[in-house]
Amino acid sequence: MIQCGPYLQPAGNKGWRSVAKKLSHYGTGADVAMVDVTGKEVTSRTALARGFVRVSRAALSAVRRRRTPKGNPLEIARIAGIAAAKRTSEWIPLCHPLALTHIDVTARLCQNGVEIASRVTAKAQTGVEMEALVAVSAAALTVYDMCKALDPAMEITDIYLLEKIGGKSGAYRRARPARTARSARPVRPARTAQSARPAQKVR
Repeated sequence: MIQCGPYLQPAGNKGWRSVAKKLSHYGTGADVAMVDVTGKEVTSRTALARGFVRVSRAALSAVRRRRTPKGNPLEIARIAGIAAAKRTSEWIPLCHPLALTHIDVTARLCQNGVEIASRVTAKAQTGVEMEALVAVSAAALTVYDMCKALDPAMEITDIYLLEKIGGKSGAYRRARPARTARSARPVRPARTAQSARPAQKVR
């Protein structure tokens, strides 16, 4: 099995951050306002997001053997993510309703949980970062709903924007942090007293 999991260290692109210092969702004073994109050019926009659901070994085993109470959680999580991305403006109050041209959501089993990824594309006057993040969030919540009878202690963690392409602020790519010892090393069986001792020569 693939050993994968959350990235525990924040990272980002300094060059991209420098052009996005001013928040555009503030109006006069402290009032919030929906950004007016009327005068912006329509361009191709793409965003990729990731998320992770940490699941117990017993629950993962049930998913692999297709013994979950509600059916295949990975496939319905994909569908939930796609459906949610199309309704992002209903989830997030100041998001613009967008005509998305493509949504792809994947959910794969790892050794310690389920890794979820999304890719959203549109021809629009504003970005699709929130659509990608909402897709991952809904997919992760669906995995929890499908498997909560087996493992109510599941953790939804590390939902983040991986990449954005297009728009005035330019491209952004999340820097990949150094892999932690926990995520980099394969799981090894515990050494027993018998296996730890060197073999004795038979005389």
